[in-house]
Amino acid sequence: MTTGDHDQVLPWLRSAAQPAGAPATSLATGLRFAFYGRVSTEDQQDPEASRLWQFGRARQLIQPTGGQIVAGYFDVGHTRALPWKRRPQAALLLAALADPQRGFDAIVIGEPQRAFHGNQFGNTYPLFIHYGVTLWVPEVGGAIDPDNEAHDLIMSVFGGMSKGERNRIKVRVHSAMASQTLMEGRYLGGRPPYGYRLADLGPHPNPGKAADGRRLHGLEPDPGSSPVVVRIFTEFLAGRGIFAIAERLTRDGIPSPSAHDPARNRHRDGRAWCKSAVRAILANPRYTGHQVWNKQHKHESLLDIEDVTLGYTTAMRWNTQDKWIVSKKIVHTPLIDDTTFAQVQDILTARTRTGPAHGDKRTRNIYLLRGAISCAACERKMQGHWSHDQAYYRCRFPQEYALANRVQHPRNVYLRESWVVPPLDAWLGKVFLPHRLDDTIDLMAGAERPSNGEARAAEAAHAVIADCNTKLATHRAALEAGADPALVTQWMAETQSRRVRAEAELRTATQGPVARMSRDEIVRLVRSIRDLATVVQQAETQDKAEIYRQFGLAFTYDSGKQKVLVEMNLNQHSRGARGLPVGVRGGT
Repeated sequence: MTTGDHDQVLPWLRSAAQPAGAPATSLATGLRFAFYGRVSTEDQQDPEASRLWQFGRARQLIQPTGGQIVAGYFDVGHTRALPWKRRPQAALLLAALADPQRGFDAIVIGEPQRAFHGNQFGNTYPLFIHYGVTLWVPEVGGAIDPDNEAHDLIMSVFGGMSKGERNRIKVRVHSAMASQTLMEGRYLGGRPPYGYRLADLGPHPNPGKAADGRRLHGLEPDPGSSPVVVRIFTEFLAGRGIFAIAERLTRDGIPSPSAHDPARNRHRDGRAWCKSAVRAILANPRYTGHQVWNKQHKHESLLDIEDVTLGYTTAMRWNTQDKWIVSKKIVHTPLIDDTTFAQVQDILTARTRTGPAHGDKRTRNIYLLRGAISCAACERKMQGHWSHDQAYYRCRFPQEYALANRVQHPRNVYLRESWVVPPLDAWLGKVFLPHRLDDTIDLMAGAERPSNGEARAAEAAHAVIADCNTKLATHRAALEAGADPALVTQWMAETQSRRVRAEAELRTATQGPVARMSRDEIVRLVRSIRDLATVVQQAETQDKAEIYRQFGLAFTYDSGKQKVLVEMNLNQHSRGARGLPVGVRGGT
């Protein structure tokens, strides 16, 4: 909870702590209010200044009626597009509504466009009505009347204006940055590409930013890594493949891009070059001296498709090359000329388009265990490989890649399908024999029970919630006894935030992401597929592959022990599974 620790921000804290016998300014003269405001980093303004003017508007609205602000909630750095449930301070305010001892009777906001976006008012206001809390807005001149259609229309208009303002800002910023890249070739920030480093080009062209000491930057060749970029292009044009180039660079001890700049790549192990890094360098037009922007964009997708009120989550996605913005002129020292770069792109394009001619169809080989076998050493899916009229599953892992991922891995791991299928069919036949059905059902029912870890997590969450409730009662008692309101409200905010996290952990531990099957459901399922398991061995190849998929089979191949661990999960939505080790090539 943000209460404004500075005296000039929230003087109402002192009045809220006055003794019961205080005249004129006591809370008996009007309603007790909770103030809510918000400022995001997109506003390019001082959060404290924004807090001040929003709080000032709210106080001017309620003072004529004798109202007092006794609590404050202010979100900083969170976009208005986030619904109230996902803004930290707004979420605390919603949680406080359900508390009969919340300490306030109404909520006041300084500007509706800061608080509500799109249809958020329609999704949030019913909670205020349910708990008997009124909402005061300056634009309405007081409290919102739930039965007044004009009030509802006004708030809907402000929500639409807020959404439109955000969209206009996005369009203006995107258009300005695209123009600066295309016409000026200005460096707009981000990580310098491998082979370049940042150079100071003087004061920022924007007078306001220049007055703040900001500088304009550009790219210049990095003496240590720029020759490596030239080498990659040269070797690729000489006929060497991307995989081979990556291996040679690692073998020669040349630091990879992650190792070259470890401070900005702490999440990566940079001991080896990967082929994706080599490919990214070969496809980057910045090495021709042109500036490039808009290689990525922010993609918004629904957080929960079953509850659209939770809003969207944002992730970076790569744009196709036709959407890249490339400067018209050369703006920094090129490492590769345009002709060389064009030749490389032609080769890359030709390789990606290599395949059977139009109208020719390759014979599709059927892999019974397609997508179900993982390598125990690297935990990656093994790829299907057809050789000598036999289905194999292969995991290729070059020595340099194994070094980078800190695993002991053979260069090639092969598993023949015919080594696995016969013992697998025999096991399936035994599992569903009539005299073993009860044991199979018991195993599956046991797998469906909550794990010990989930039970412990739920118990711990209950303990945290109980502790938070006790502390909140203590904090309220201290506030009523005349303790420092600023300090007490800070304690209450921390405790409420901890309780919200514990409640979320409790929901996860008790409900889980998916529903569990009851024992009766398992019995009906097993008996319905009993006859199916008896005909697996006689099934056609494609039908058998579908049967394996329906059984939810997953395989892990340990090449060192030459064993396959088979796991079967009949409940496709369950996280638990039971397994059986199956020996291959004469194993036990």
